[in-house]
This record gives sequence, structure tokens and C-alpha cells, in this order.
Amino acid sequence: MTYSIECMKQEHENISRMLEVIRQACIGILELSPVDVGDFRDMVDFIRNYADKHHHGKEEKFLFPVMVQKLGRVADNLVTHGMLVEHDLGRDHAMSLATALDEYEKNPKTEYKLDILTEAMGYARLLKRHVEKENNVVYTFAENQLTPEDLADIDAKSRKFEEEEGAKGVQDHYLGILERLEKKYL
Repeated sequence: MTYSIECMKQEHENISRMLEVIRQACIGILELSPVDVGDFRDMVDFIRNYADKHHHGKEEKFLFPVMVQKLGRVADNLVTHGMLVEHDLGRDHAMSLATALDEYEKNPKTEYKLDILTEAMGYARLLKRHVEKENNVVYTFAENQLTPEDLADIDAKSRKFEEEEGAKGVQDHYLGILERLEKKYL
């Protein structure tokens, strides 16, 4: 397995852990626990900056363009009409969840609580399937079909990106949020 694919699969594990936190936080609300707006805002922060900007950013900047350029129509359909569409759907859920949190904070009505649950679980369900597709189809296809040179180039760019983000403390920050929320909700 290449460095970049291994790194992205590890990030998928972290994202999947957050999806379970989201699920358990939603179950708590259904069981009449109060909505912890701060925790849900941390979940949105994790979604936007770790899952999307950090993880999906590597896919969208380094892996997917090479796949589309070098692997033809199958890759174009898989990436452009599959993975990128799902990335955008995830962004929509995150934006709608943030809006629901804003509305709930202003006026804690049941309808806004429902919106929080709907968007949080919509995101969690979408990403659970998305992770499975990328791990089992997209990454395997890329590793089997791209040239060793292309994979080495993607690895070099991913490694540099990881080092730069690590120097800024990005990974540690978001994994800290994940661990704190896991202790509370799992």
C-alpha cells in the first residue's frame, strides 16, 4: 500500500470514529439528553477541517486529478460523478447542521432539534458508505491502475502536505477533539 493511501485509510478510521460519536450524541438527544451545542459545533469543526479540508483536500488536490487525467472514463465517472458529488453532499449536511445549531441556540424549539438530528445523521450515514467505497473501490483502483511514478508523485505531495499540517498542529488538534468527544459519548 502506498503512503498516501495508507494515510487516507487511517484518516478514514478517525472519521469513522467521529461518525460513531455523532450517532451516539444523536441517540442521547432522542433519549432526552440536552443538546450540547458546543459539542456539536466541535463535530462540525472536525467535519469541515479534518474530514473535508484535510482529508478530502488531499484526495481532491493530489489523487483524484491524476486518476481522472490518466485513467479515462471509468475514473472520471467514479471520481467526478461519485466521490466529488458525495464530498459536496457532506459539505451541505455540515452547513445545514451548523445552521440548525444557530437556530436552536436562538430558539431551542423541537423543530431545530429535529434539524440537528437529521443533518448530523444524514452526514454520518453518507460518510459511512463513502468511506467504504473509497477504501474498497477507489483506492484499490488507483493503486492497481496508476503507474508507480504517478503513485510516487502523489505520495510525495501527500507527505509534504502532512508534514506542513503537522507543523501547524492540525492533526493533533482534531484528534484531541475526537478523543474528548469519544470519552463523553462512547
